[in-house]
Amino acid sequence: MAEEQKSCSSSTCGESSCSGCSQAAQESSGPQFKETLPSARVKKVIGIVSGKGGVGKSLVTSLLATRMNREGFKTAILDADATGPSIPRMLGIGGKLQASQDGIMPAVSETGIKVVSTNLILPEDTDPVIWRGPVIAGVITQFWGEVTWGDIDFMFVDMPPGTGDVPLTVFQSLPVDGIVIVASPQELVGMIVTKAVKMADKMGIPVLALVENMSYLTCPDCGKKIAVFGESHIDAIAEEYHIDTVAKIPMNPEFAAACDAGKVDTVLSVELDPIVDLLKEMI
Repeated sequence: MAEEQKSCSSSTCGESSCSGCSQAAQESSGPQFKETLPSARVKKVIGIVSGKGGVGKSLVTSLLATRMNREGFKTAILDADATGPSIPRMLGIGGKLQASQDGIMPAVSETGIKVVSTNLILPEDTDPVIWRGPVIAGVITQFWGEVTWGDIDFMFVDMPPGTGDVPLTVFQSLPVDGIVIVASPQELVGMIVTKAVKMADKMGIPVLALVENMSYLTCPDCGKKIAVFGESHIDAIAEEYHIDTVAKIPMNPEFAAACDAGKVDTVLSVELDPIVDLLKEMI
């Protein structure tokens, strides 16, 4: 008797066998990390993720890179948000990436943070990136494997929102040591954060911390904290998924002004102290 074929569990698959199913291929193939150049020595890779856009993921990426840089660590940012890159503008980096015989040379901010981003390879930084998923994924792996990073203590990867092609490529191609999930206070975000937590769990990557951006507004007159977008739910989510580290960033006009001026690395984000302490312990 022929061996019984296992039916696919995917609700979108009509095949009687999993042999040609893309879902089965993803489940059966574990991470296949891409190698960096021999001159690149990256100690820790931290992904900054969010389940939806507009929550300040790139801001948190820049603030964490800035803080670790101030602590004396060699830091870098791989801007994997290819269709919405904002890291170079936040750090005041212009010009284009250059290449040498050894590989692609990263741009460097005034404070020494190394950066690669699609905005640094486009003719104009306002040009749209109209690429399909596999092309974007290929560029991200090139940023990792063909850039002369040198010695890096912490590389922060600014991911696009959601759980699609690019986050999957990063998780399977880069040796990510942990992720920081960024959210906003709305109750709906609880569901979005849960998706990101579950994706990390499926990929075997630890969630290091949760960051609630725009958590509150401090009244300039009385100092009272005003929950502009509703009461926070981040502590309950952290408790549910056993995430010990939580940071709450207030709405701060100084942050916006610094980003617009390309001076985000001048901002001191004391709210991120718990995550900074956690990262220092990793080294």
